[in-house]
Amino acid sequence: MRLVRFVAGSEAELGVFTPDATKVVPLGRAGAWRSDSDMSHLISEWSPELRDRLGEAAQSGDGLDLGAVRLLAPLAPLHRNVFCVGKNYAEHVAEIERSGFVSGNQGPPPKPAIFTKATTAVIGPGDPIPAHVDLTRALDYEGELAVVIGTGGGRISAQSAMDHVFGYTILNDVTARDLQRDHQQWFIGKSLDGFCPMGPAITTRDEVDGSRLDVRCWVNGELRQDSNTSQLITSIPALIATISAGITLLPGDVIATGTPQGVGAGFDPPRFLGPGDEVAIEIEGLGRLVNRVTE
Repeated sequence: MRLVRFVAGSEAELGVFTPDATKVVPLGRAGAWRSDSDMSHLISEWSPELRDRLGEAAQSGDGLDLGAVRLLAPLAPLHRNVFCVGKNYAEHVAEIERSGFVSGNQGPPPKPAIFTKATTAVIGPGDPIPAHVDLTRALDYEGELAVVIGTGGGRISAQSAMDHVFGYTILNDVTARDLQRDHQQWFIGKSLDGFCPMGPAITTRDEVDGSRLDVRCWVNGELRQDSNTSQLITSIPALIATISAGITLLPGDVIATGTPQGVGAGFDPPRFLGPGDEVAIEIEGLGRLVNRVTE
């Protein structure tokens, strides 16, 4: 099942894609869910009965054509920052260290490198990525699988971690590499407004195997990133266990799992983004997230 937030008038609504993903069925209008457009509320109240109702709505085919709606970030506003993981694919670790934009240990970190992106960075499919030309000349892209937490909790074991996963979405961890370097930490360089495109949907965990998904990213039609989540250094269950060891996870929390090789900073010379550039990220079973950089 693929859940979305969308606008077809003046108010945001929750919906579900039909099986062929050509239409969006509004959950409130179908009587499958209240008019509440907060995806986190739906996730927190998830049950087998609710899933069955939403599944019936999706199968009905009585929806709105995609051309008649504007898809929004599936989780917005977020209740707290996005949890992010740095240096979680070996080849990306090598390319980013060669670039000189990130200092620190050589090779993969001994423990997962966790940072956050501000909630105000989140934008949806098709929304413009601000170039922030007054702040950065090193605008970069990072295609990533993002995990959406369903059942919250603390001190979650790796063995039970997948029971806490609601589903997955696509995330672009847009980064100002020069700010990342100059501030000697990652928060500012990754949290400027518009630096967290997300969507187009949340695909529930029962639909895909998050440990084996192809991840690809194109810039202006050129394939830049091409990998698979089987290459993650720290697995999804281990990431959940690490974060929840001292931080209680909540329904609707988002964990971006890291990006593979092929970012702009990894080229020699670097191939950063500029106004007019289009970034398209596709993850197997999750759809395609497309955004264009603007002034």
